[in-house]
Amino acid sequence: MKVFKSLKTLLLLTVALLVIVTGILVSQLLIQNYSVNLMSQAVSRAESIAHKLALDAADKILINDLVSVQRMLDDQLMSDPAVSYLFILSNGKVLVHTFHEGIPVHLIAMNKEGDFSKQNTIKIISKKKERYIDVRWPIFNAKAGILRLGFSEAGFRNKIKRFSIRMTLSSFAVSGVLLLLGHFLISRLIQPLILLTESVSQTGEDNLNTRLDVKGPVEIEKLVAAYNGMMARIAEHTTKLKESNQILEQRNTEIDRAHHQLVTAFSVSRKAASMADLKTISSFLVKTFQDIVKCGNLSIIVFDNEKRTPYLSMGNNFIVLGKEGYDRLYQQADHGESPGFLKPDEIKTLPLPQGFAASSRMAVFPFHYHGQLLGAILIACPKDCACIKTEIAIIHLILEQTSGIFFRALEYEKETMGLKSRVDMISGFQGMVGKDPKIQTIYKLIEDVAPTDATILIQGESGTGKEMVAKAIHMLSHRSDKPFVVINCSAYPATLLESELFGHEKGAFTGALNRKTGRFEQASGGTVFLDEIGEISASAQTMLLRVLQSQKIERIGGEQSIRVDTRVLAATNRNLLDEVKKGNFREDLFYRLNVIPINLPALCHRKNDIPLLASFFLRKFSQEQGKPIDGIDTEAMRILMDYHWQGNIRELENCIEYAVTLSKFNRIFVSDLPGHLPEALKNRTNFTPRVLTANEETIIRKVFEECAWNKTAAASNLGISRSTLYEKLKKYNIISPVRPVKPSSGLKSERSAVTDS
Repeated sequence: MKVFKSLKTLLLLTVALLVIVTGILVSQLLIQNYSVNLMSQAVSRAESIAHKLALDAADKILINDLVSVQRMLDDQLMSDPAVSYLFILSNGKVLVHTFHEGIPVHLIAMNKEGDFSKQNTIKIISKKKERYIDVRWPIFNAKAGILRLGFSEAGFRNKIKRFSIRMTLSSFAVSGVLLLLGHFLISRLIQPLILLTESVSQTGEDNLNTRLDVKGPVEIEKLVAAYNGMMARIAEHTTKLKESNQILEQRNTEIDRAHHQLVTAFSVSRKAASMADLKTISSFLVKTFQDIVKCGNLSIIVFDNEKRTPYLSMGNNFIVLGKEGYDRLYQQADHGESPGFLKPDEIKTLPLPQGFAASSRMAVFPFHYHGQLLGAILIACPKDCACIKTEIAIIHLILEQTSGIFFRALEYEKETMGLKSRVDMISGFQGMVGKDPKIQTIYKLIEDVAPTDATILIQGESGTGKEMVAKAIHMLSHRSDKPFVVINCSAYPATLLESELFGHEKGAFTGALNRKTGRFEQASGGTVFLDEIGEISASAQTMLLRVLQSQKIERIGGEQSIRVDTRVLAATNRNLLDEVKKGNFREDLFYRLNVIPINLPALCHRKNDIPLLASFFLRKFSQEQGKPIDGIDTEAMRILMDYHWQGNIRELENCIEYAVTLSKFNRIFVSDLPGHLPEALKNRTNFTPRVLTANEETIIRKVFEECAWNKTAAASNLGISRSTLYEKLKKYNIISPVRPVKPSSGLKSERSAVTDS
């Protein structure tokens, strides 16, 4: 294909195409003209013969001498090979003819158009594809008949064919001569251009200063001059580019080195920042620096300026040096920002391990934080040490970035020691307090199940901390940065719970003025905590079961299924298995929820944690209220330990808050505790189930009277949930002394005897 891209080839092809096309057109025009003239002669000759025969036959037909007419036609047919047939028609009958095998009927029927008193000529083709000129000539104005003459075109067409062959050969001959002439002229014309192209193609990076010297037409010489000027400019710019490239490479090398240093420093700093204690950070940096400078005898010394204690990290070894050497080490390290070098005699005077004394010299790289000397890198260089300046620069950069980490580690050490010195029996886990083996087992279970997406059912009495367990599971899971949505199922009527959980479409029911997204949609990607799951209606149980099975919900009034990605945690203070047996709770939903059961013990079953919890709440509320209360009196603690705590941890929390609020001293005494605690303990030896029930009813009635029959306030003071309070009210048939008010139109027909808020 490269041949057809050559200018010479394209010119030759163009000229050849023009010559050949012109020759063909000229020859075809000549052949066409010759053919028209020759066929015109044939028609004229046929008409002339027909005219002559018509004149000669007129007299003989009039005297009815048909034999003479037949002889005349036969003589004409024999004398002229071009005449193919002759016959005379009169009144639709053939008088004479020259056919040997009968008269062709179809031939007689032809050439009947027009006035028969006038001659007419047409061209016909036989079944054998033979072409004829058919002449119709009237005899004596058609009164004596009509002469039909068939004149063959074969001879004339053969002449045309021979003429076409001669003209085609002549055209090819002339075209060949013209092509040779064109090739010669084109070669002479583009020769300078070919020389210019070859010279340009040989130009490369190594001969940019080469100049062309090609002679030719004015255009070629202008092109050569322009090319030489362009090459001179290219050579000049190339020289400048090479110089700039060298400078750029040097700068890129410096940038790459700086980038490598920054990346290394950033990576090391990031890893060091993820570490907490001083020993781990120092060990990590020592090993990192040993890989950078290829010098094995490298250590980090850190100064605790408050304790005047130096710490020495040698990789795997972390040594606390004596306070007596603090001043000498600090003095040698404190020489500004730049590194210093110590001679062997100076090294021996320092309180360092014996391995440093064998060094020929020791490099000291100090690092500071806000102008305060925190420590230094010690590199003990042997005689053949090959520490490179650029590598040492990386160490210096890392030290600048990690000085804050060292400061934080020192502060962390101080804080840790302070905390350890103040440690008591308090043990916490995600905000939960307790050391009882039962609660410790639950802590371990939370750590095991939190990273999974398993559904968990948390069971326990009211006030045992079910929501805190759910929150801990969420915070320890991979969904911790997503929403944690709490839904108290007992706080909503059955008709509203489904709308709250799954949302509703606009117009789904009376009052649904706008579309509302449900809690499951709001918690997508996070965790949904269904508190008091045993309170939900049967229809809500069905929809919840579908969510657990397919992770899909449908808004009330909606037709489209919505996929949600949520983890479900549920909690209840009921025995759901009993509810399943009673038919109040779906069995399949129970087993879907109860994948991982967590049963929280009541506070009365973990009484050893009561002092821990009481101390925890005491510190919390004393700090909130700004009171300097630092302990609980022994007798008050005994009462707390002996109380049955039906409201569990929530009741204990409320009692401590009550005591802190009323306390006038720096300790909690029995007089500060709620009155029902000591009173309950006085009668504990006389308690029977019936007495307990009566006492519980009395306490609830008393608290209601104190709270003006407000459910929310009463539940808070009793340390139980509102749902538990509802059960107690129903159990003891406790109602307000106020009579129900007859509702007006549009309101509910009945009103609760106890106010909700």
